[in-house]
Amino acid sequence: MIEVDGSQHSGSGTILRHSIALAALTGQVLRVKNIRSKRPKPGLRPQHLAAVQACAQISGGKAEGAEVGSQDVIFRPGSEIRGGRYSFDVGTAGSTTLLSFALSVPALFASRECSIEVAGGLFQDFAPSAYHMKYCLFPLLRRMGARVDLEVLRPGYVPKGQGRIEVRTLPQSGPLKHLSLLTQGTAGPVRGISLASHLAEQHVAQRMARECQQVLMGQNLRCEIKIVDETSAVQKGAALSIWRETDSGAVIGWDMAGAPGRSSEKIAKFVASNFLQDLKTGATVDRHLADQIIIFGALAEGTTEYRIPKITEHIESNLWLVHELLGARAEVIGKVVRIEGIGFSR
Repeated sequence: MIEVDGSQHSGSGTILRHSIALAALTGQVLRVKNIRSKRPKPGLRPQHLAAVQACAQISGGKAEGAEVGSQDVIFRPGSEIRGGRYSFDVGTAGSTTLLSFALSVPALFASRECSIEVAGGLFQDFAPSAYHMKYCLFPLLRRMGARVDLEVLRPGYVPKGQGRIEVRTLPQSGPLKHLSLLTQGTAGPVRGISLASHLAEQHVAQRMARECQQVLMGQNLRCEIKIVDETSAVQKGAALSIWRETDSGAVIGWDMAGAPGRSSEKIAKFVASNFLQDLKTGATVDRHLADQIIIFGALAEGTTEYRIPKITEHIESNLWLVHELLGARAEVIGKVVRIEGIGFSR
């Protein structure tokens, strides 16, 4: 049995989700203790419990201690990652993307095609948006040979959630390929989506797009933002996502969800300014992709290298975790993350 201390490094739910996902993939019995022990509400919250239960289902495994509030879980994966169609509900406005990220790790190596529908929140603070996953993370994974895609079926916001996304994967015929991204390259236009639900009369989507474009054009950047006004969400809500891909394969993206007291203009300025901060460092991935890629680089064949805007606690957590669970050698040298992958293959 492998044991992981969930209070280490960031001490966040990320350690639990990623540990469970890797255990499901590799078939290792895992104990995670001190789960979120440093948080105001320690232990499993509904969104973390959903990740444990979903990884157990997709791997044919079992989890002991899997209940809200638990700080100690033993995960016993099954013998095979099962393909097929799955449907999971976070049960709150908790992040569908964080759950989908965890599931995508084993799903890439399933016995057959996977279609995973997840209900909950798509746009909120402290989690990647569905658009960031679709237009930033998944294109990088496809460069590594992964056959994965995402479709937004219905937007979902805090506090009601009830949004839906679908992640589809095809089985890997071999290990993932390593990623080499050391130069930012020549960039194309900044692209984006300005989304508003039940807010057409207030012109929220148009205002976010206009303000963001003005900030970026002031830095001589071309910007193409699609405006989406829609009414399928169960409540009012908004989100702005932008991204830029270069000829070297570098991807920088940023996003922000609406919230009470946040004007359209404030959202746009936040997104544009943080995007520019990461871009101007010469990084080849944004600060969120920087930690998300680590697991896939550790599973890949060869050495994955990419340039980051700055070191974060999530980067430190994931580098530590892939060494603990996979034995992958990973380090940050200056602002370059270097991961020696294990060439995992089912």
